[in-house]
Amino acid sequence: MQKLFCSCMVALMLGGCDDGSIVTIYDQSIKTTPIECLRVSIMPPNKQIEKSIKSLYSFKDVCNYSLNISYKSSIVCNSPYNAAQKNLSAFPNSYLNMEIRKGMSLEYSYYIDLQHKPNSQDIQKGWQQITKDLDVKLDIKGE
Repeated sequence: MQKLFCSCMVALMLGGCDDGSIVTIYDQSIKTTPIECLRVSIMPPNKQIEKSIKSLYSFKDVCNYSLNISYKSSIVCNSPYNAAQKNLSAFPNSYLNMEIRKGMSLEYSYYIDLQHKPNSQDIQKGWQQITKDLDVKLDIKGE
């Protein structure tokens, strides 16, 4: 019984600090395929996000793989079904989505709901998760 309690406590301590991000790998081969280069696309365009991501990696203008960053902030949900959740919790009002595509094919996605407009720290967290999950060949900026 005591071992079970200790195991549960360890699981809660290790799993209880989840940042709420969702990673989806659409093509499992991307985990073992080295990504030699990336293009970047940010929608809608945002100078702060562009500066943040370009400080972490030297993107190429021509490459088979692309990092597509999309975000939205100031989202308002008017549904009466969510009223209790909005009042009792910090309901997200923004999101950040970072996708890796090969051509038009979606290979990998990092998504997180946020309670603030996406910022440099959010971009850095997303990039760290991507480089942890995938074999992105890093350059001077990356490491």
